[in-house]
Amino acid sequence: MNKQQLFENIKRKKSFLCVGLDTDIKKIPEHLLKEEDPIFAFNKAIIDATADLCIAYKPNLAFYESLGVKGWIAFEKTVSYIKKNYSDQFIIADAKRGDIGNTSEMYARSFFDELDLDSVTVAPYMGEDSVKPFLIYPEKWVILLALTSNKGSHDFQLTEDANGERLFEKVLKTSQNWASDEQMMYVVGATQGKMFQDIRKHVPNHFLLVPGVGAQGGSLEEVCKYGMNKMCGLIVNSSRAIIYADKTENFAIAAKAAAKAVQVEMEEQLKAIL
Repeated sequence: MNKQQLFENIKRKKSFLCVGLDTDIKKIPEHLLKEEDPIFAFNKAIIDATADLCIAYKPNLAFYESLGVKGWIAFEKTVSYIKKNYSDQFIIADAKRGDIGNTSEMYARSFFDELDLDSVTVAPYMGEDSVKPFLIYPEKWVILLALTSNKGSHDFQLTEDANGERLFEKVLKTSQNWASDEQMMYVVGATQGKMFQDIRKHVPNHFLLVPGVGAQGGSLEEVCKYGMNKMCGLIVNSSRAIIYADKTENFAIAAKAAAKAVQVEMEEQLKAIL
């Protein structure tokens, strides 16, 4: 899915919502534990309930890897189900990979050759040779961590060099030599607020993956005010606030209602550019 196709999907659905599939076996409704594959059963119900309201799904690999082989099987089944039944969805592997070149090459093979995902999140702090192996796939997206939503992001990402350039700005500026806005996105946390203005000074045309709306307290209105561009340029993720909206047998209905509430707010924000 290229940049224009993403935008067309946003316009068609009047949404730029990404549903994060951070599926924790300890948090899903108890009745699902009787299923042969509880994680997949939960994901399938969430996907069926929300697919018309979102443009992307973002499984977080840690939640699947924590269950060993069973978790990986659930992850692969989830990806296959989305690809088979909802082919208009953009699938993001939230893996935050990044290592020396030959190791990154193996990660890239895993997500792009074997699983055929649309994108993967990558940590850029080992430099160009740790990211390049992901960029040899011209029809896939690399989503670099830039300015994240967690409290500890200030420990390093906002540190300044002698010229007053902050580390996240260095990442944004340097990485643009590696790929264009047709292949690279950036992670910017919704909790960063007005900092989106600074982000857009460096990457005015890139899509941004924005976690932190919902349970982490980020403001969608503020994100749009400072971060939206003429092609929207935002994929806003919500995980816990949607998928754990209810823990009874009505969990999927509640998830749909929570996703709908976000989509309605997004539709209003999109009026500024559509």
